Amino acid sequence: MYKIAVIGGDGTGPEVVAEALKVLDAVARRRNIAYETHAFDFGGDRYLRTGEALPSSAVEDLRGFDAVLLGAIGHPDVKPGILEKGILLRLRFELDQYINLRPVKLYPGVTGPLADKGPEDIDFVVVRENTEGLYCGMGGIQKLGTPDEVAIQVSVNTRKGVERCIRYAFEACRARGKRKRLLLCAKTNVLTYAHDLWERVFHEVAARYRDVETDYAHVDATCMWMTLQPERFDVIVTDNMFGDIITDLGAAIQGGLGIAAGGNINPDPDGVSMFEPIGGSAPKYKGKNMINPLAAISSVDMMLRHLGEVAAGKSIEAAIMRVTERKLKSLAAGRMGYTTTQVGDLVCEALA
Repeated sequence: MYKIAVIGGDGTGPEVVAEALKVLDAVARRRNIAYETHAFDFGGDRYLRTGEALPSSAVEDLRGFDAVLLGAIGHPDVKPGILEKGILLRLRFELDQYINLRPVKLYPGVTGPLADKGPEDIDFVVVRENTEGLYCGMGGIQKLGTPDEVAIQVSVNTRKGVERCIRYAFEACRARGKRKRLLLCAKTNVLTYAHDLWERVFHEVAARYRDVETDYAHVDATCMWMTLQPERFDVIVTDNMFGDIITDLGAAIQGGLGIAAGGNINPDPDGVSMFEPIGGSAPKYKGKNMINPLAAISSVDMMLRHLGEVAAGKSIEAAIMRVTERKLKSLAAGRMGYTTTQVGDLVCEALA
């Protein structure tokens, strides 16, 4: 019996999560997977009502679950940063979800912006360090509002944090069983302290993975090759900030945020991981039944694979590909040719 925590969140989050749960129920019934869900109301509405982003018991409550399914965080009436730091970053840090895992895959029938590239060219994974770097919040502002104002944001990179992320990336590259080629994306020519650590640890860990080919590229070159030759990539490992940037580029070349899912992973046996569509809450589409739920449904695919239900996860991906190839006119909200709930129905039908 898997215990799944569900955070619908803000905007269209609850709508896409409803479709994801619909698909989860369909695949669970077909494959005899026992699970139960518990909903949490964390998000902008709760913050506006109570003044707290997360209750004091939230993190400990979530430790009692096998996984977390998240819809979206971001409310138009809440100042940017409050919910992101108070919910997303806090959960990532306190649950030690030190890996952000992002598959970048162009599905059949999806028209991406790279005219000469097809599904056989765009199929790689980004492993992003998820609890260090510039997102730690270390720094401050002095002389606020004056001509002499100083703002400092510190990037924190520990050997422990870097090494465990790189080691996870090598294991993921080996398990993927494709090209077995791991690329370190960094900026060693400018970030000569932090990324020197990344490069040294990368080569140290590589000595234990002789079957995996290694490569290096600056982050600007990585972005260039993602658009010119995405087929050259298998697995990319990078730090928190660069990972945030290149995974959005990855979402663009795979067809947009409507299809892009991600996992915040704590790989430890007792760890709790959180899965989500990487797009925002899209409040302008709230309640219109027109947002694309495929990214949220893909999050269920990732969640099931993480829980060890690999065949079930693969069956969801196969169903999604049938829908993108044969049914949808577009991945964009309002242009799919179907409503949000109808797309969820289509995936459930394709499971059969």
